[in-house]
Amino acid sequence: MEAVQGTGVVVTGAGGGIGAALARRFAAEGARVVVNDLDAGKAEAVAEEIGGIAVAGDASAVLDRARDALGGTVDVYCANAGVASGGSEDAGEPVWELAWDVNVMAHVRAAQALLPDWLERGSGRFVSTVSAAGLLTMIGAAPYSVTKHGAYAFAEWLSLTYRHRGLKVHAICPQGVRTDMLAGTGSAGDLVLVPTAIAPEDVADALFKGIEEDRFLILPHPEVAEYYRARAADPERWLGNMNHLQQKWESLR
Repeated sequence: MEAVQGTGVVVTGAGGGIGAALARRFAAEGARVVVNDLDAGKAEAVAEEIGGIAVAGDASAVLDRARDALGGTVDVYCANAGVASGGSEDAGEPVWELAWDVNVMAHVRAAQALLPDWLERGSGRFVSTVSAAGLLTMIGAAPYSVTKHGAYAFAEWLSLTYRHRGLKVHAICPQGVRTDMLAGTGSAGDLVLVPTAIAPEDVADALFKGIEEDRFLILPHPEVAEYYRARAADPERWLGNMNHLQQKWESLR
């Protein structure tokens, strides 16, 4: 794809799952890819497979090293690293803080580091792996749902604020994806996400179709658009339906 061929791309959380699929696809399309993951071994394995560069470590602190590895310029940043924090309002301060830090503030820090250069040259692409939970809500996972709403809101704000200055923003909002994260969602994931779960490669395909069509909102599960419309059109009915789902989940626990 001409839009990404030869570009310098950073993908966080790319040791497996959606991140690895994105890294593979960008590399296949001719991009130079930095593979970031907390797990150095996983990052190195994916980088070796695709001819990329492994930069291990926390996603919030990767940009300086990634920029150096790419020769000084990052053209595309995929804010993909995330944590699927379950629990209720009582999940505990450390759980909430980690969810905010990884799912939202890592995106904010990346934008702070990237935007001065991107706005000066009039181009840059920010890809945010959000979740359908950022448009809707996931039962049994208050920290995840709330912070994914935040991640979506930040991506939306970036797009509406800077699109006339050359910034391209994409918010990827899948439902269930067959990854280790899905496996860790327990009975709530089994009820809501597993039946329609897709492969990580399907998410990458949806992103690249969205890049080609210059779309902000990327929905690997097209039915999410209908759920989102229903939520906006009749919030009371939508909340009632979601509460019935909550009750069904509680009966299965």
